[in-house]
Amino acid sequence: MHPREQITLIIERIYKRRLTTTSGGNISIIDENGDIWITPSAVDKGSLKPSDIVCVRKNGSIEGKHKPSSEYPFHKSIYECRSDIKSIIHAHPPALVSFSIVRQVPNTNIFPQAKYACGAVGYATYEVPGSYALGKRIADEFKKGFTSVIMENHGTVVGGTDIADTFQRFETLEFTARTILYANQIGTPHFLTEEQIQFYNTNSHSDFPELKNAEYLPDEQEMRAEICSIVKRACDQGLMISSYGTVSARWKGNDFLITPTDLSRWDYHLNDIVQIKDGKSEAGKKPSRSAKLHYEIYKNNPDINSVIITQTPYLMAFGVTNKEFNVRTIPESWIFLQDVHSLSFESLITDTENIAKGFAKNRAVIISNNYFIVTGNKLLQTFDYLEVAEFSAKSLVMGASLGNMVPINDAQVEDLRKAFLN
Repeated sequence: MHPREQITLIIERIYKRRLTTTSGGNISIIDENGDIWITPSAVDKGSLKPSDIVCVRKNGSIEGKHKPSSEYPFHKSIYECRSDIKSIIHAHPPALVSFSIVRQVPNTNIFPQAKYACGAVGYATYEVPGSYALGKRIADEFKKGFTSVIMENHGTVVGGTDIADTFQRFETLEFTARTILYANQIGTPHFLTEEQIQFYNTNSHSDFPELKNAEYLPDEQEMRAEICSIVKRACDQGLMISSYGTVSARWKGNDFLITPTDLSRWDYHLNDIVQIKDGKSEAGKKPSRSAKLHYEIYKNNPDINSVIITQTPYLMAFGVTNKEFNVRTIPESWIFLQDVHSLSFESLITDTENIAKGFAKNRAVIISNNYFIVTGNKLLQTFDYLEVAEFSAKSLVMGASLGNMVPINDAQVEDLRKAFLN
């Protein structure tokens, strides 16, 4: 894909997710010739076309029908000091701006994948936007090895090895910031130690023997398409991000299909989905790191036919504070989810089989500082449960400033049980 098209695709995602405004933010790519392709100045980000993207040649000449972004100087400064960086995103997403105006950086030790995707976050003190002084301040932070930087009273800038890597880092950093902000509204966020993150990274892989002869029957292909559709919808709605989210569906018996690891959730195609058959994994593909947990859930729960594991900012506010996620908010929430329990971060590694067996009684659980697991009979039903869970968590976080929650009482819950679950 041409740099013009890559930039247009990513700015569209950022704008639709309300992570920038009509006039705010800029994206660039440096190509193998040293030419920089960058979003234009003063052009609507909501309707940007490939033909709007400007090219600043290595010799300084400008090609395009617009002026390059006013922030071009700091893009150029970063590329000059970091040859490994090939793409840059700058924007003013609300949560990261919140950090910038209180002069803090988000602690990415909130989740293992946040630390993996973003690393430690740098901090550039204030300078006039578009100035060479600002470019120097930011470049100085990148020279220290940071790939994510908070800009004081401004926003954020991130870099990556390509535009997909950069967008993943940008999206993950904003998600991290949102989670910390929401967590502070209901309690005190807990952060992982370096040892806990290392323990998780060392022990969380799902290794299956190789399946050499996979079957691609019509119903299997249909299921692949449904999985891709659900993942795309989850990304559009902010229920998954590039770097995180797993969907699986039982195919037949204990065989199932599952999303892969190390690919952007925005870009899944049918052939990316991984078949797990007879305890073996489709050759040439890497299933989600949580595939073993999915395998155990299906093996121990014949009534469960789909599983979604993801991180959402309001649900994970409960996951990082160990505050009770009480779904007795409105009848629908309790009917769909029943009571949701939280489990320790370490249990995911040390107690996988018992977590799986627990779904005989629980429809959903939260793993502290990691993710939310929800199960169901059909994939669309499971996705509906996820939506309801995040809406319920959002209501609780928003309501925290009004006073203490008054839940549906036990007698009312029993009435719901008799009316809807018996």
